[in-house]
Order: sequence, then structure tokens, then C-alpha cells
Amino acid sequence: MAAMEIEFKFQIPPDRLKAVETALRRGTVVRTRLQARYFDTADQALAAEGIVLRLRKEGRRWVQTVKATGDNALHRLEHNVDLGTAATGGASPAIDPQRHQGTPVGDRLAKVLAASGAAPLVERQSTDIVRLTRDVRVTGPGGAVVEMALDVGKVVAYAGTPEQCESPVCELELELKRGDVQGLVSLARRWSQQHGLWFSTVSKAERGARLLAKVEVVPAVKAETPRFPEGKDKLDGRAIQQAIVASCLAQMLPNASEIAAGSTDEEQIHQLRIGIRRLRTALRELAGLDAGSALFDAAGWEPPLVEAFRALGDLRDREQVVKLAQPQLREAGGPEFDPLAGGGDDAAADVRSSGDVMRAPAFQSVLVSLIGFTAAAPPVEIAPKAEDAATPPTPTPVSINDARRLLRKRLQHLHKQAVRDGKRFESLDTESQHRVRKRLKRLRYLAEFVAPLFDAEGKSTPSSAAERYLKHLRPAQDALGEFNDEAVALALYREATARDGRAWFAVGWFSARHAVHAKVCRKALGGIEEAPRFWKKTARPR
Repeated sequence: MAAMEIEFKFQIPPDRLKAVETALRRGTVVRTRLQARYFDTADQALAAEGIVLRLRKEGRRWVQTVKATGDNALHRLEHNVDLGTAATGGASPAIDPQRHQGTPVGDRLAKVLAASGAAPLVERQSTDIVRLTRDVRVTGPGGAVVEMALDVGKVVAYAGTPEQCESPVCELELELKRGDVQGLVSLARRWSQQHGLWFSTVSKAERGARLLAKVEVVPAVKAETPRFPEGKDKLDGRAIQQAIVASCLAQMLPNASEIAAGSTDEEQIHQLRIGIRRLRTALRELAGLDAGSALFDAAGWEPPLVEAFRALGDLRDREQVVKLAQPQLREAGGPEFDPLAGGGDDAAADVRSSGDVMRAPAFQSVLVSLIGFTAAAPPVEIAPKAEDAATPPTPTPVSINDARRLLRKRLQHLHKQAVRDGKRFESLDTESQHRVRKRLKRLRYLAEFVAPLFDAEGKSTPSSAAERYLKHLRPAQDALGEFNDEAVALALYREATARDGRAWFAVGWFSARHAVHAKVCRKALGGIEEAPRFWKKTARPR
């Protein structure tokens, strides 16, 4: 059976497990023991391509399954083959990739195995899970039937003795069986809020792979260009919004998942903040592409994203600025002095609170809503009845041509703002100078998002014209970044003067540099005016 699986997976805090199980048992539940064996090549070729191949004993039946990543955070390609009832005391069936032949995910599996030179499959890990399942009917406009599954057990990786490579499992999965994905979103949001759950991108197979590799901290996920569906001329505004929001979430979700689980890795926090900036740009600048989308109401999404961004950034920004400032001050003959020592902020406590920031109900609610948006089907236009002709039809997304026109307008507006701000940068107050940097980031992110939509050759990556434009922005980005770091340092050392007089050296040094660096920023911003604007209809690669 082939399927496109749509599900949410949440991690459950250990102290909330009992409450989650009690709530689940308010309906009819089915208890099943799931014993799975996961297979891969010795060099983990399948894992590298996001493919999972397993044999699982579900009660007394064996099922062979292959899964692979889909188009976004909710989608998974999946194909299951029922192998029948296990004989009493009998061995498990042999793994056979040919069982998935002729399915999309099976073809992907075959391609990876062929590229690996037909390397033999070996059992890499296993799971032993007790699952409680219950079907929940969600009523209302987003009606749906959702299977809820509470999984409690362990993952065992085979590297040496199994006892040394175990990891507990305690998670809740919600899978859409039929109906509207918004019904799934509504249920997921309610349970995550009630029980303090957080969205996780780490599968059981990935957890086992980390055990095998003895990996405690995984690399941070960075931004990638949005993947628009093939045939861009057939896109509409909603599809463009979905692809770009999905691109933002592809960067945010893995990093947020790690931080919520307890990671304090600086690069994960940094990349998550970049993802939040990109998402805020997308939600702000793309609103006009679909007037009927309530998702793009800033009152709903803005506060939790801003709060998370600031909470994650306050400490990191201050520490990074000090790391950059201290060597310069030392070279200038300044006294040895730590401006963060003795302050009111407890740095260690702030770092540990990063997980709390990610697990905050308001932030998780925004993530769930946005994930659901990327998976939602196109809206159906409902024409008004004859007797109610005054009722307007359901708003529909704009066409690709109108979308390009609106995007040109936004890009041109931000471009002109950057040029105008550059000419008067030195005369702006501190807050206005900071806004210039934020506007420039919005221009850069929007340009990166939509560049493929203006490529005449229909490529899914930015054209050479877009790359040339972005290259013209980089000197201004770098200059404004350094200028902002020094402004933060000046404020930080000025604050520290109340505790230690040695801070006055830094205050004087950074104050003296302020005017010079403002001039550097003005000149760098001036280079944007001549940038070749790739979105113009007359633009052609040189």
C-alpha cells in the first residue's frame, strides 16, 4: 500500500506522560507491541538520503515499510507491504527491497541502492515500543479523522553491546487518516498546548543512527532556496507562499527541535534566529499574494516569533560582541575587563533557558499553524447563490503574473528605501540606523526567496542576474553588521561603567569610531543604487 503520510510528532516531557496517557484513554484505545528492525548499507547510504527501510512486527503480523522525506515538514512518502502472521517461535522474514518496486518511494530506494553498488543490507538498529492508538474525529470546518499514537519504549543501536546504545522513546504522533489537514492542525495545537509538548523532527531511525555514530550534537541546518513545484507559470500566490514558508521551516524546525530537546549549541541557535528572520520577512512581504489567507495576520504570528527571536538573541549577541571587542580594545591599550561580569544577567541560566523558549506554548502554536499551512490543499472558490448575489465569492490567490507584479513592487520599494537610507545614513538617529539594517535584510531575504520566479530559463535556483544583485548587497550587509556590533558594544560598555570605571576606555574608543563607521556604511549602501535589478522585465544577463 502506497501513501503520502501527513503527521505531527511531538516529544512528551517525562513528567507529562501520565497525563497524556490518561487523556488518550478517555476514548477507545488499542494497545500494540511494535518490534522493528531497521536496515541500511554499511556506509548508511539510505540514511544519507532520508530513507528508512524496516521490518516491523505489529502484534503477530510482520509489515515491511519504506519511508522517505516528502515535500515539507509534514509529508512523508511511505509504502507498506503486509507479510502476514508470524509463526509461533519462527524467525522474522528476510528484508527484500523488491517488495516496494513500482512505487515512488520504492523507485527512490532502488536508485540509492543501485548507486551504492548493490551493497548488502545489514540490520543497524531496532525498536521495542508499546503503542496506544485512538482515532479522534475532529468536528467543525476543519473536520478530520486523526489517529493518535502514544509510543513508549526504546531504540537500540547495534554498535558493540546493545545495552550501551539505548535511547528512550516517549512521543505522541498524530496522523491524518482522512479529511482536512486543518483538522489535524487544530487537534495538534490543542494537545501540544494542554500537555507542554514540542514538535520534533527526529525520527526513531535517526535516533538510532545518532547512537551508532555516538553523535550528541548534530550540525545546525542552514537556509536553502525555496523549492517551487515544476511548471512555475502554473503557480499561484498561495503556492508561492507555501513553498517559501516551507523553505523557512526547513531551516527552523530541525534547529528548534534540537534546542527544545536540550541542546545549547550556539550555531543551532544562530541558524534558528536567521530562520525566524526569514520567516518574518516571508509572512510580511508575501501577504498580498493571497488575500484570503488568515495566516498572514501579523497580530497572530508576530508576537511569539519576536519574543523567541529576542530571548534567544540577547545573550548570544552580547557574548559575541564581547568576543569581537576585547581583542580590539586590548590592541588599543585598553584595560583587561569583562563587561558581562557582575551584571544582572545570569549567562548560564539564559543559555539553559533556550529550551524553555522553544517549548513555550505560543511559539509551538505558531509552528504547528505554519506547518499546517504548507500542507493545506488549495482553497475552493464558492460562488454566491443567485438569491444572495451581494455575497462576494471566496477570495482566491493571485495568478503567477499578478504575483510577479506584486513582488516586483515590493522589491522595488525595499530597494529604493535602501538607496534613500544610504544617502542620509550619517544623519539618522541610532534607532533609525538599526532599522536600515533590518530593511536591508528584508530586501536580501525577499530577493533570495523569489529569484527563481523571475528566471527566464525556469531554473529552481537563483539566476546569474539575481546572484549579481545579491552580490551588490553584501558590502552594505557587512558594513552594517560591523556597525551594529559596535553600537551594541558601546551600549554594553556604557552600561558597565556603573559597575567598573575601566569600562570608560571602551566607551570613548567606540564613540570615536562611530562617525567613521557611519561614513563607511553610507558609502557601502551607495553601491546598491547601481545594482542590476533582476526583477525588471528588461533585465538580461550581461
